[in-house]
Amino acid sequence: MSLLTTMKALPLAYNKDMQEDKEPVFDAVDTVKQCVPVFAAMIDTMKVHPENMLAAAQRGFLNATDCADYLTKKGVPFRDAYKAVGQLVYTCTVQGKTLETLPLEDYQAVHPMFDQGVYEAIDLKTCVSQRSSYGGPCVQETTRQIGTLAEFVKQRRGGV
Repeated sequence: MSLLTTMKALPLAYNKDMQEDKEPVFDAVDTVKQCVPVFAAMIDTMKVHPENMLAAAQRGFLNATDCADYLTKKGVPFRDAYKAVGQLVYTCTVQGKTLETLPLEDYQAVHPMFDQGVYEAIDLKTCVSQRSSYGGPCVQETTRQIGTLAEFVKQRRGGV
């Protein structure tokens, strides 16, 4: 942040303030150098618990936007869909539920356009599979990213 603050208002030509840009860059490089071995060791020794990951993802309302998108696909203006989903998230928070466990009656109480199809739309697997843009989390894009990184590492190691 200090580097951005120093550099944001400089003129295009040389400025004495540019002498102050080196220290934050070197600090950032030092921090990355310290983090890489820690992350490598963490990844080597970690144990993945998919059921815990799913439970944590469900508690975070990651699928709230997909719920609003579900209504917009039915012709509801996004501002109204956003408001309805906000009410649903509040209801879930008060009742200690997730969007997946909320009964259909609660959905229909905030907007009549909700039907049984909302459960498929907000399923986290559906949500992830629809995020297929560059860098997205869908399986095809993640596989492409892993391939790109594997090729990058292979080239840096001399094709070994």
